Amino acid sequence: MTQQGVRWTADQVLALAPDTASRKAGSELGAAGPWSEAGSSDEGAVWGLCKGSGSEPYRTVVDVADASGPAYTCSCPSRKFPCKHALGLLLLWAGGDGVVPRAGAPEWAEQWLAGRRGRAERKRTADSSGSPSGSADPEAARRRAERRAERVTAGAAELEQRLADLLRGGLAAAEQPGYGLWEETAARMVDAQAQGLAARVRELGAIPGTGPGWPVRLLEECALLHLLDQGWLRRERLPEGLAATVRSRVGLPSSADGPPVRDRWLVLAQYDTADSRLTTRRVWLYGTDSRRTALLLSYGAAGRAPEIALPVGLALDAELSAYPGAGQPRAALGERFAPPVPTAARPPGTTTARAVARYGEALRDDPWLDSVPVTLDRVVPVPDGDGWQLADADGDTALPVTPAARSRPGLWRLVALSGGVPVKVFGECGHQGFTPLAAWPEGPGEAVSLC
Repeated sequence: MTQQGVRWTADQVLALAPDTASRKAGSELGAAGPWSEAGSSDEGAVWGLCKGSGSEPYRTVVDVADASGPAYTCSCPSRKFPCKHALGLLLLWAGGDGVVPRAGAPEWAEQWLAGRRGRAERKRTADSSGSPSGSADPEAARRRAERRAERVTAGAAELEQRLADLLRGGLAAAEQPGYGLWEETAARMVDAQAQGLAARVRELGAIPGTGPGWPVRLLEECALLHLLDQGWLRRERLPEGLAATVRSRVGLPSSADGPPVRDRWLVLAQYDTADSRLTTRRVWLYGTDSRRTALLLSYGAAGRAPEIALPVGLALDAELSAYPGAGQPRAALGERFAPPVPTAARPPGTTTARAVARYGEALRDDPWLDSVPVTLDRVVPVPDGDGWQLADADGDTALPVTPAARSRPGLWRLVALSGGVPVKVFGECGHQGFTPLAAWPEGPGEAVSLC
């Protein structure tokens, strides 16, 4: 158990896995067979020896109660984090059947735990002293920001010309040059240090020839990109909140400068997206006192899990600071006052009609917003031709499930959880429909991750 006397569930443990293969391999090690000398402490540490292919067993230790999130160490050669042995040990501990008894930590485990405690104490001492690590030059920073803004402006002007050339030549010809033209344009935006514009150009390049109606979709995305270009070129005329949103959308870095808000944050969803270079983790939180929904972003190199790991169904006593921008949900995780613990609390829900209205209202502050976080109350997943929709149990409205969500196993978990009766569902509501990310049964029960 953790310091609070509550064990995690198997789903919460498996949510820590960096990929599907690790999740499967960790599940296979979640039985007592390969483990020996397993134990746990009142302080939230779990350890054990796992028999591997070599002569010596792997030494695995997990610190579940660390306020900065679970920490792991294992003597295996795996470069994944956490490895399958750490996942298997946590699953064994989560089973709660006495296989991982309370005990004193062996020397090899205590050595690692003591090292972590020492580093944490030194960091707290350094933070409390308030001594800066170096002297920043504000004038040099201002000049760098001006030079970057000039490059972004040049890139936006060039992109406007390329969009004009595309429309002048006709959208039907957009698929003839192939993806190379779009990639070359995106590279030009990267050179201009406008990564946000580059990402949108790549999205444009993926649209031509993707099925019936692609010219309409391409025109819509061109219009949004043109709007972003013009927003940047005329940013001095915009309200500060919208100007901050434009700066963020074109790819300029920003810091979380909002006042810290301490709350008991419910973990509503956690999911990863990855490309060849980077894994991005999104964690949705809901503050029970502030009644605010916030988004945490964490990054990891390809093949390595991001630092933040907050499985669905936990609650976190912590401070969050908002990033600038009108209507932006993104926040930075600040001081944590206790380790995350399982909770039965749920966020309040709304109707499907109100969810659509909320997305429309959010577009006024951020026209480039793909979706907004919404919790739907008392909805039933029902088939709709080749797709699915979430229908209000007490009304006559419904939201279609997004095409991407229809191909994921989470949809079938949602259907099984509902069984034809209303459920509460958290997800992202946008122009393509609703993406379910977590759900709760109508009666008592734990949160079910759908990611």
